[in-house]
Amino acid sequence: MIAMQYSFTLPADYDMSIVDRRIRDKGPLLDGFPNLGFKAYLSARQGECASRDNLYAPFYLWQKPEGASDFLCGPGFEALTGAFDWPTVRTWIVWQAELSAEIAAARFATRDILLTEPYAPLADIRRAESAQAEAEVATGGALASVSGFEPTTWTRVRFRLWREMPEIEAQTQAYRVGHLSLT
Repeated sequence: MIAMQYSFTLPADYDMSIVDRRIRDKGPLLDGFPNLGFKAYLSARQGECASRDNLYAPFYLWQKPEGASDFLCGPGFEALTGAFDWPTVRTWIVWQAELSAEIAAARFATRDILLTEPYAPLADIRRAESAQAEAEVATGGALASVSGFEPTTWTRVRFRLWREMPEIEAQTQAYRVGHLSLT
């Protein structure tokens, strides 16, 4: 599995209803897309959910790499880049992905990007991150929990979908979920 996210930082005076409309109109187009675990259409408004910026930042969980490749090489991504710009697409190898049967009820998301220190015990970190992802869904808190790592920059991602906005820490980016595409 691969987790993937790109993000567009929009001007402070940007009309975010444009993003809302795009999500409403384009969101259902990826429902059932081959090899997609889910796509969370995410946005954040400056000053809401502790966000410093206006953001449009979809997050994907791909069951197979071919799904990500097919999407990035397809007309949907081409249209996105025409509307917004050519983004940096961040990807992570998934360590653990837990999805609740109630995932469709997700209204909020959080994402943490964490640095991994050189020579850190990766197997131990993987076990701990995987156990945390499992526990967050098993206890009924999160509706989805994805943990992964990227070995070029040695970053880790913790991505969660929520029914209600949880308490968040300063380094956490929070979003509203405008649409959730599922397979």
